[in-house]
Amino acid sequence: MGPEIVIVSFIIGFLPTLIALLRGHDNTFAIFLTNLLLGWTGIGWIIALIWSFTAIRSRVRS
Repeated sequence: MGPEIVIVSFIIGFLPTLIALLRGHDNTFAIFLTNLLLGWTGIGWIIALIWSFTAIRSRVRS
C-alpha cells in the first residue's frame, strides 16, 4: 500500500498545477513554481489552487 499513497499524495500536492495545465492557463509555469516552492506550507498550495481557477484571458488576434 506504500506506492499508492505516494502517488496519490503527489497528485493531490500538484493538483493546482494539473488544473492549470488542463485549463490552458496563461500562467501555468508560475503556478507550478508557486506550487513547487510554497505548496508544502499549505497556504502556498491554497494560493496556487485559487490562482489555477482564475479567469483565462482570451487573446485577441489583430
